[in-house]
Amino acid sequence: MRASTLAQLPIATGGRIGSGPLLAYGALGLPLAFAALPIYVHVPKLYGDAFGLSLTVVGVVLLAIRLLDALLDPLMGWWSDRLGRRRILIAAALPFLALGMLGLFNPPASWIGPAWLALTLTLVYLGFSLASVNYYAWGAELSTAGHERTRIVASREGFALVGVVTAAVVPGHLGGDLAGGLAHMALIFLPILALAATVTLVAAPVEAPRAPDRESFAAALRLTWANRRFRGLLAVFAANGIAAAIPATLVLFYISDVLRLEAYSGLFLGLYFVAGVAALPGWVWLSGRIGKAKAWLASMGLAVAVFAWAYTLGPGDLVAFALICALSGAALGADLTLPPSLLADVIDGDARAGDAARSGAYFGVWNFVTKLNLALAAGVSLPLLTLLGYQPGDAGGEGAAGLSLVYALLPVALKLVAAALLWRGRAAPFAEGMAR
Repeated sequence: MRASTLAQLPIATGGRIGSGPLLAYGALGLPLAFAALPIYVHVPKLYGDAFGLSLTVVGVVLLAIRLLDALLDPLMGWWSDRLGRRRILIAAALPFLALGMLGLFNPPASWIGPAWLALTLTLVYLGFSLASVNYYAWGAELSTAGHERTRIVASREGFALVGVVTAAVVPGHLGGDLAGGLAHMALIFLPILALAATVTLVAAPVEAPRAPDRESFAAALRLTWANRRFRGLLAVFAANGIAAAIPATLVLFYISDVLRLEAYSGLFLGLYFVAGVAALPGWVWLSGRIGKAKAWLASMGLAVAVFAWAYTLGPGDLVAFALICALSGAALGADLTLPPSLLADVIDGDARAGDAARSGAYFGVWNFVTKLNLALAAGVSLPLLTLLGYQPGDAGGEGAAGLSLVYALLPVALKLVAAALLWRGRAAPFAEGMAR
């Protein structure tokens, strides 16, 4: 069957989506995640260590740009709903992402500084945000069946994890140092983005036809926020997201100055994300058996146990940290798959109640919280490390002890908050959207 035929299959119902169209939809998740990993994991170390900017300056720039980007997401979601052209908006967004990646990781030597970092991050986030809001909303509109939504998200996040693994491993094999590897990685990113975007935009299924929304931005935002089920789910997602964002920001510092195993950074990151990919089918199966909320709660318990263990590690604990990477990576699979599927259930509940379909508005707010989590993780954790006396390269000093505390125990506390909110929410109005 031709790709153009596959793309027109009427699957926006409760029926099962074929493997071909499902995989075609998921393909774009690979380059989007490929871009996200170095932005959130490598940029702090690249600009704070290799390029010599202070961690406080890097943290402030990241916080400011991520906050601006996050604030724009709900507006982008509302605007996308009004236009109702998901594919066209995704295609328009991707060149901005490509240009921003090139500039961020291939900066002219004389231009390296806070202004260049802010400019290139703005381009990256503009392209990434417009593409991802419409891409996620598109997925939410593909089916009305709860478990089918989990399959849709699993396809997208499975490709995303492959992209993350690739981005984690590739820089270490492309250059003599972190800066060289990332510069080459940005060049490789371009053909990967072009290929995956073509597959998704040509061969993925079409969402159900609908009239563009005509609500004002204020009305769409107010009605979205008025959904109690959405607010309850968002609170859990926020606490859990900050808990996950802090280790992502600090992991390279932790590997280098606490474990003193910097040569194994690519291996650890690759193992973490490979475990996430391997665990995805298990979380899909478990959520179908016991429900999405209980499966997500189980993953939080696993993450708490392994990060508490990470606090006890010291120099040379390679095998122990490899096990921690594998187990925390398995928990990541649930974080990536279950919350967006639950959100799609909430959106569908809105539509069944007779409200306008505003998937873009919901995912705009969702992305706002996602990026707020990342902004707070960088804007709080990096200056906090400075207050605790840590500087990059401070292996074995008092600052390294503070790094262990922020990297491992702060996420444990936040995960416990998220688990408590999720447990409490099982009896609240949003629990209806957290069944199966």
